[in-house]
Parts: sequence; C-alpha cells; structure tokens
Amino acid sequence: MALDPASRSRYNLEDASVLLLDDTTMGMAILVQIVTGLGAKKLYRCSNVDMAQEAATKHEIDLAIIDGMAPSGMGYDFVKWMRTSCQEPNCYTPVIITTAHTPATDVVRARDCGGHIIVKKPFAPIVMLERIIWVAKEGRPFLFSGDYVGPDRRFRDHAPPAGAGRRRDDQPADPVLVDGEADAGLQPRLAS
Repeated sequence: MALDPASRSRYNLEDASVLLLDDTTMGMAILVQIVTGLGAKKLYRCSNVDMAQEAATKHEIDLAIIDGMAPSGMGYDFVKWMRTSCQEPNCYTPVIITTAHTPATDVVRARDCGGHIIVKKPFAPIVMLERIIWVAKEGRPFLFSGDYVGPDRRFRDHAPPAGAGRRRDDQPADPVLVDGEADAGLQPRLAS
C-alpha cells in the first residue's frame, strides 16, 4: 500500500480534529509532529485514558491515534470504551493503534477492541500517512456482533479467480465460530 513518491497527490488534515493518546512524552511529540506536518490544527493531546475519554465525550473526533500503552493495555481498553460507550459519531471514529510491542496477543487485542489498524513503533511519517489514507478510504462496514463492536475485520472479500476453486481440494470453508456457535449473521471472517 505504499504511496508512489512521484505522485502529485496532496493530503491535508487541516479540517480534521485528531485525538492523540500516548502516555510518553517522546511518543506524543512524534505524533504531534506527524499530524501537524499533515496540516492538522485541532489536536486533543491526551496523556492518559481519563483525558481521552473527556475529549471524546466533549468533542467530535475525526481520527484517533491511540498508543496501546503496554504493558497495561489501557489504550486498547479506551478503544473498546470508545466503540461501546461513546456517543455517535465518535463511536465510529477511525482508530489507528500504535505500539512498540507487537506480540501476537497484542495484535489480536488491537483487532478485537475495534481498532482499524495497528502500526508498530518506530514508524516513519509516510507510514502514518499511508495508514491514515487507507483508513479514510477503506470504508469497512461496522459490525455489532456479540462482544465485538468495530470495523469489519476482513481485509479482502474477493471471490476466487474465475475457474479456480477456493481451496486446492475445492472444499468449502468451515464457518467461523463465535463464542462456540456458528456466526449466522455474518459471512466467515478471514484470520488477520
């Protein structure tokens, strides 16, 4: 999903309100430099979850960049709160989760809390720009299924090429189980 360096496209976050949650001074400084470099002027800088909840309650947020806040994981908890307890339109706000630690458990937690995408630190400004553009253009539908509220976790929903079966042996895929029962209301999800 890399941007073409020769592209003349310009992206500007001048009219966007951006919530930033990072409990480290350096992490916050980097995020502020990146989003202000992209034109953002209305920033809600939060160093803890209480500040972020207050900002999300009082202001309309267009983009949230949230640190997972390892090892406590309070950033993931904030995203889950935002999806389940925050008023519209903020409950649908695109969320990019950043983290310096990406064990599989944290990636799964980021996905399951309702984040759109996770970005590993350290990252270059172009990487953040690419993820912001991807989140803005992707337009994945929101799901309300059991304990999960957030964007559809499938990245691709393409049928197999014409004349090709889904699997090598052309067997249909098994349904995805959610909480021990078949997920009847949704198509099977691809593992992320």
